Amino acid sequence: MDNILQIEKVSKSYTGHKALDDVSLNVPRGAVYGLLGPNGAGKTTLIRIITRITLADSGRVLLDGKTLTADDIFKIGYMPEERGLYKKMRVGEQALFFARLRGLEGREAERRLRQWFERLSIADWWDKRVEDLSKGMAQKVQFITTVVHEPKLLIFDEPFSGFDPINANLLKEEILGLRDRGATVIFSTHNMASVEEICDHITLINKSHNILSGSVEEIRRSAGGNNFEVLHRASDTTFEQALAGRATTIGQSVGVVGGFRQTKIHIPEDRDIRAVIASLNDNCELRALREVMPSMNDIFIRAVNGTL
Repeated sequence: MDNILQIEKVSKSYTGHKALDDVSLNVPRGAVYGLLGPNGAGKTTLIRIITRITLADSGRVLLDGKTLTADDIFKIGYMPEERGLYKKMRVGEQALFFARLRGLEGREAERRLRQWFERLSIADWWDKRVEDLSKGMAQKVQFITTVVHEPKLLIFDEPFSGFDPINANLLKEEILGLRDRGATVIFSTHNMASVEEICDHITLINKSHNILSGSVEEIRRSAGGNNFEVLHRASDTTFEQALAGRATTIGQSVGVVGGFRQTKIHIPEDRDIRAVIASLNDNCELRALREVMPSMNDIFIRAVNGTL
C-alpha cells in the first residue's frame, strides 16, 4: 500500500507526563484517516509533531518516504479545534493574509479564496469583520484558509464542532471531494458516527499508545463476532428448534412491519452459515438474514476498556 505519511516509533514527553510512547502508524495516500482516542490520549501531541509545531523526542515522521522537514509545511493544511482568527480584521483581508502565509501570490490567492467563498455560500461576508461571524461562519473561513493552497495532506481536528446538520453535511461532502481529487485527510474527532460516514482507515490512541489500526470495514467485521439479524415468521419454539446446535439467539424477538419478527442470532465461527440458513428455510418463513456489525462507537468503548 502506498503511504503518504509514516509515523515510526514516535515518543514525546513533557514534565512528568509521557504524551506518546513508541507510536507507529501508516496513513495511506488518498484516504480519509481517522485519528481517534479519549481526551488526553496523545492525539493532539501527534498532530503537533506532524505539523512541526513541536518535535518528537525520538522516532521519525516521513512524508512521501522522506523525513519531514520545515519546508514540507506548505504541503500540509491544518485546521485545529481551537480556531485562530483575528477578530478585528475583515474576513477577506484575513483570508488573504493566511493564503499568502501558505505560499500563494496575491492575485492567485484572491481568485481561489473568492471561489471557495462562493462555494460555501459566504461571499457576502468578504468585507465584514471576523467578530461579526457566527461560530459556524468562522469555521467555514478557517476551513477555506486550510485548503486554499491545495496541500496534499490535510488535518482536521473536530471540524464539525458548532455546525448545524446542513452545514456539517456540506463540509463532509467537501472533505470527501478533496479526497477524491487526490488529497489525503487526517480526521480527528470524538463523533464516531462521522467516522463511519467518511473514514476509510483509523488509528485509536489510548494512554499514549496505538492500540488499534486498520480499515474501518475490516475492524468492524473482525469485531462483529458473527452476529446476524433474521427476519422470519415463526413461533419462538420453532425458531429455537431451527437453530438448535447451529446458532443461538441474542435477546428477544421484536415485531416488525408485515408480521415478520426480527431476531438477532450468533453463529459460532466453527458452524456453517449455509446450514443455518437451510434449517431456517426448512422450519420457518425466512424473509432475510444480514450480518450485524458493531458501531465504531461500540468498538471505541470496548477497545479503550480492553474488552475488544
